[in-house]
Amino acid sequence: MMRGLLWLLGLFTLAVAVTLAAHYNDAYALLVWHPWRIQISLNLLVLLLLVLFLVGYRVARVFVRAGELPREVSLWRRQRRREQAQGALHDAERFYREGRFGQAFRAAVQAYGGLEKPGIAALLAARAAHAMHDAERRDTWLGHAAAHDRDIRMARLMTEAEMACAERRFDVAAACLEGLKAGGHRHLAVTRLAMQVEQGRGRWVEVARLARTLRKHSALSAEQAAPLLRRAQLEQLRDAEGDLAALTRVWESIPEAERHEAGFLIRAVPHLIGAGDDKLAVEAIAQALDKDWESELASLYGRCQSRDLRNQLAVAEAWLKSHPDDAQLLLTLGRLCLRAQLWGKAQSYFEASLSQQATRAAHLELARLAEQLDRPEQARAHYREAATLGA
Repeated sequence: MMRGLLWLLGLFTLAVAVTLAAHYNDAYALLVWHPWRIQISLNLLVLLLLVLFLVGYRVARVFVRAGELPREVSLWRRQRRREQAQGALHDAERFYREGRFGQAFRAAVQAYGGLEKPGIAALLAARAAHAMHDAERRDTWLGHAAAHDRDIRMARLMTEAEMACAERRFDVAAACLEGLKAGGHRHLAVTRLAMQVEQGRGRWVEVARLARTLRKHSALSAEQAAPLLRRAQLEQLRDAEGDLAALTRVWESIPEAERHEAGFLIRAVPHLIGAGDDKLAVEAIAQALDKDWESELASLYGRCQSRDLRNQLAVAEAWLKSHPDDAQLLLTLGRLCLRAQLWGKAQSYFEASLSQQATRAAHLELARLAEQLDRPEQARAHYREAATLGA
């Protein structure tokens, strides 16, 4: 309010000053253009010049604006196209999340033509085409995306790796991930995808390492990592099966806490058995059963053929004091006695196992023992019982 009042006072003061100056100004101007002469007052000349200046200024502004109009229209149209492209990109993302891949593809293609940095739109189009199992259009749009690697190289490589992994093209996916790692990108999403790729390639040492890395950084819970680690370890044992030195290396690389877990041992011991020396299996089963009893492990103990049969038998008989009614342990003792050629004790243990639980394995062992003792009638009877149980 105060500023407006000051401006008003200033204008009135200026008006008064101009009026006084014009009143006392008797000067005139003479304009000569042969053969004419025009004499006018200086005040009128100043007024005419001022009016002429204002009119000229307005005319000049009109011409300047007219010259700028095409550029402004072009800028407006460009801005409009960008806004429409941004809207199309938003729609493409929404359609993709909704599972409407055809609409997502069309919206992404529309967005690609209007964005200053259209790489993301190209990736969306490639993802939509991949979801529709259209390999040709997918590869075309991945090529368009590659043209904008300066902005989206990491996103493109991740997208290509995910697509290749989904199609079980694990070598292609691995090459994309190597490109990411070479650029210094080793975040958890890359590590998680790398673990899937290594699973597909059957590189189980890497799978175990990556699973432990993800567990360490809380990207996998202990419950999620456990089956991955277990499978990786079992696959390593399977790959080394029959090679005692390789089996030993794999076994010793497994952390002790995981090595003696009963569920893992039940699946791992069959790979250890038959490598030429069952010492690893015998020791692992003994340590596990001393901590936590598991009948299935006790059964596997009888299949181990260690060099120290007497000690193996003594350990199993010690367990019998704590688990006298365990059918699997009795079956194991029978097998160990059979290997030691203790026919009477073997038969007693097999029959004790049958008294606790009628199993096909116990009948078959008694049938074989009867054949060795030249008792064909007993052998046939046990074979018939085993066949019945097997059915």
